[in-house]
Amino acid sequence: MPVSGSSSVQQARQVLADRLRELVKDAGLDGKSLAALCGWHPSKVSRISSAKTQPSADDIRAWCRACDAEDQAEDLIASLRAVEGMWLTWRRLERAGLRRSQVERLPLYQRTRRFRSYCSWALPGLLQTHQYTEDVLRTIQQQRVPVDDVADAAAARMERQSVLHEGQRLFAFLIEEPVLRNTLSSQEAQEAQLEHLLSVSRLPNVGLGVIPVAQQRRQLPVENFWIYDNTQVNVELVSGYLTITQPSEIATYAGTFAALAGMAVHGPKARKLITAAIADLR
Repeated sequence: MPVSGSSSVQQARQVLADRLRELVKDAGLDGKSLAALCGWHPSKVSRISSAKTQPSADDIRAWCRACDAEDQAEDLIASLRAVEGMWLTWRRLERAGLRRSQVERLPLYQRTRRFRSYCSWALPGLLQTHQYTEDVLRTIQQQRVPVDDVADAAAARMERQSVLHEGQRLFAFLIEEPVLRNTLSSQEAQEAQLEHLLSVSRLPNVGLGVIPVAQQRRQLPVENFWIYDNTQVNVELVSGYLTITQPSEIATYAGTFAALAGMAVHGPKARKLITAAIADLR
């Protein structure tokens, strides 16, 4: 799901473009006159107006000055920042290290009451031990992040786990069975992680489903994603991090989660697979 294909992002861009066009109309201008006032080629106005090109903050300020609507510039720039926040490349998100992205998600976790998470290559952060977290983040840091703040990032992720025990929150986690046997940690760390997983899976507000390798698939594996209540979905792609707020897209992910949950084993059957993975490690 490339970002250009997300209707959430495109719709937000279109809303911003529509607001800019309204300013032009209210000012009694047309595209050519606006371009002349801004010192631009008319094609730039056309691209921004049609949401084909995303304006910069300076573009918005110039647009508002030309339309005698400078009082609206900061509000429109805030809308621009919201659009930009829907799609973040890993390079941009992690340019100052891994801790920042861990800390910035904490408010989202604190206001969410129902979590749904699907992971195909590693355990969800809320279920990780400290050592497993450090090992996973170290792998990520070595592959794509020049700044080494793994210890601080791991500590921030551990702090987020407090939501498991606070308030009236419900959690539903789905993982693919190979996650139980991945090689992101040492044997000792992986064994401790699986023991912790057994313990967390017994919490009354936590549901854990494991999709067996031998399960006949009715749903193809998809990218890792998290659904927060029914208001937001975050998706991890190879190139970046996508935030989805469009209700129809959220519903699509909710439907996918339900299909995957139907293929998973839960409760004692899930714990049996975890116990088997522990036995294999030993």
